[in-house]
Amino acid sequence: MKELDFLETVKKMQADELMEREVYLRLLNSIKNEHDKEVLKRIAEEEDGHYEIWKKYTKVDVKPNMHRVRWYVLLGKLLGYTFTAKIMEKRLNEFSQMATKEFIDELRDKVPDIDIILREEDEHEIELLAMIDEERLQYVGSIVLGLNDALVEFTGSLAGWTFAMQSNKLIFLAGLIAGISATLSMASSEYLSTKNEGGRNALKSALYTGVAYLITVFVLLIPYAILPDSSYTVALIIMLGFVVAIIAAFNYYISIAKDLSFKHKFREMASVSLGVATISFLIGIVVKHFLGLDI
Repeated sequence: MKELDFLETVKKMQADELMEREVYLRLLNSIKNEHDKEVLKRIAEEEDGHYEIWKKYTKVDVKPNMHRVRWYVLLGKLLGYTFTAKIMEKRLNEFSQMATKEFIDELRDKVPDIDIILREEDEHEIELLAMIDEERLQYVGSIVLGLNDALVEFTGSLAGWTFAMQSNKLIFLAGLIAGISATLSMASSEYLSTKNEGGRNALKSALYTGVAYLITVFVLLIPYAILPDSSYTVALIIMLGFVVAIIAAFNYYISIAKDLSFKHKFREMASVSLGVATISFLIGIVVKHFLGLDI
């Protein structure tokens, strides 16, 4: 690699260390778990040390990309610090994996302490795995219950009503009533189930389940609420698109935060939800045809 290109690449890696340090330090104020706070603080200090190692070679100070810093801090506040820390480490690991053997050898020649950085970055991953103690991740099971039930049951209901009713207004009204009722039913069932199993936070489990279900209900009802009354087929297609998007987004989040297989979980949830929707859609057509109902 040309000396100038090599130097610019090292400067980028130097700036990335500073960016990670800034993100970790800015997230500390929003973290209640003292253990996690200490781990992130230590990692931030290590990133600062890595920055100094790169600086020995570049002989210059660099500035972090503040747009990226603000983006990751926002992610941390919205989606949790575990997800944000892992997504940052994942991005940097992908960069290092793409580096050629020649580039790594050149790094070792010019930056003797590179092995310290590589070793500590690996330790970051191990510690971050042990950090998963965020409340939102403790209740992933409750969130999955609410999401999965809404995606399967409610998607099936909307698909069945689409051709049985053939009216977006009626489908929206029926969906709103059924969705709110089902939310209360799911939340209360989760509360009783968790309490009977000896869970200490039955109320929180119920809230996570109910909120996940209700949000899913409102998202799936959007096309029926905004499209013309006769555009029920278009509303159905858009609704199914939302289903796939929700499944993809949720499983991506969980796959990063809890190191699970995205493809396997996505295929599983998508096939079940869309399969039930297809069956319910066909039932709606059959019921309308044989009963001769015209709503």
